[in-house]
Amino acid sequence: MIPLRPVPATPAPAPEAPREPLLRDLVGEVLRQERLAQERTLKDVADSARISFAYLSELERGRKEASSEVLAAAAHALGLGLADILGRAAVELARRRTALTAATRAQGRVPGTASLRNQVRLAA
Repeated sequence: MIPLRPVPATPAPAPEAPREPLLRDLVGEVLRQERLAQERTLKDVADSARISFAYLSELERGRKEASSEVLAAAAHALGLGLADILGRAAVELARRRTALTAATRAQGRVPGTASLRNQVRLAA
């Protein structure tokens, strides 16, 4: 009989650090929340904004980065200004950033150190 070698245990992968949300995701959520609050359809808002139904859908899902002109058109179609959309997104970003910082600290990491290390390394 051939003796079997023990298989070394593979270390568990380190948990991924939570990442900051993208602005396009937050803006999309704000647009969708407002549209649904007004009980309007994608088609209705897209027609009012003079953008395609498909493009508005992509914006709401955070799949496209919209120009300020397109965002303003979508905001106005919802009876809001560009500042309203961006302000709501900023509030949500701050809320999530606070949660992200707390989660990162709970994992024993210091937020922002990896990117700082990379910047220092690149500068050297």
